[in-house]
Amino acid sequence: MSVPNGRAPTLASVAASAGVSVATVSKVLNGRDDVGAETRARVQALLEQHHYVGRGSGAAGLAPDGRPTVELVVHGELSGYFLNVLEGVLDAGADAGVTVAVSVRARPKPGAGGKRSSAWVRNLAKLGRIAVIDVVDDLRHGDLSALIRGPLPLVVIDPLNLPRREVNSVGTTNFAGGLVATGHLLSLGHSRIAYVGAEAAPAAAYNQARMHGYRAALATAGIAETEAYVRRGRSQYEDGIVEGGILLDLAQPPTAVFAATDETAAGVIEAARLRKLRVPEDVSVVGFDDTPIARLLSPPLTTVRQPLREMGRVALLTALRVAAGEDPASYHVELATELVVRGSTAPPTR
Repeated sequence: MSVPNGRAPTLASVAASAGVSVATVSKVLNGRDDVGAETRARVQALLEQHHYVGRGSGAAGLAPDGRPTVELVVHGELSGYFLNVLEGVLDAGADAGVTVAVSVRARPKPGAGGKRSSAWVRNLAKLGRIAVIDVVDDLRHGDLSALIRGPLPLVVIDPLNLPRREVNSVGTTNFAGGLVATGHLLSLGHSRIAYVGAEAAPAAAYNQARMHGYRAALATAGIAETEAYVRRGRSQYEDGIVEGGILLDLAQPPTAVFAATDETAAGVIEAARLRKLRVPEDVSVVGFDDTPIARLLSPPLTTVRQPLREMGRVALLTALRVAAGEDPASYHVELATELVVRGSTAPPTR
């Protein structure tokens, strides 16, 4: 048994030589008892052969407590969406004996952040990270572009661009979610249905898929799309207030609004309140994600549930497989969405 090319060993190279996963090597390092005796002996032999033993050894890829480390990267504010994903990554990491480090990154300006991004990725490699998980990022430029070119295994959650074979990614059935959300409003008798999407990334794959689901549902019902009913914001609460207000101030306002995120939907509900309109009596509202805010709103929000924790878990396990030199079952995994009906939707009264 040997680590290839005489290079300094990494957990991934030891795992590949032993024919096991990175998580198994981590369990041996951490003294876990859920590894078979034969496998444990094989892994320990390799670790000892390459002086890669014990907790706190300072070996590349290990946290101070002896665990391998995966970097989880988020851009901008820590939204409810990200916190749910983080819980899934942390849970899977705990089960696998892996430490998760979190980077909160500002998006570099176009044409100005390439060197900074490359230096950051080189530093992650120097720190010994075994893999990187990037949440909701653009495959074309910035930090993610540097990660794609870099040496570390990479998994992207909800990429803004269409999935590519050279980038492992995890997402959900956004088109089906948009279809079922709009279909729910149609089934209640609404025909004047608006959509508030994402201006910051109008071409984002998730936004396009949700919008196409919205449009497909209208077309199937024989309802022509009203251009004024399609608005775009940055998927934030304040945008829901602004864009929802514009919709509700129309001469013929919609009787229902499908928002691309729960935060945007919360803003639409506030826009209605400011105009002394009732939800759902005067306007029904549907969100997307099923973050904790959906249950805390008054009324509680009807929304499309993304399995955010499961997305985080699948991303972590995929990252470990790639770090161990294994091929993932699929370069892009889509998990199912489902509609959760609460109190913010009802038949139209006008």
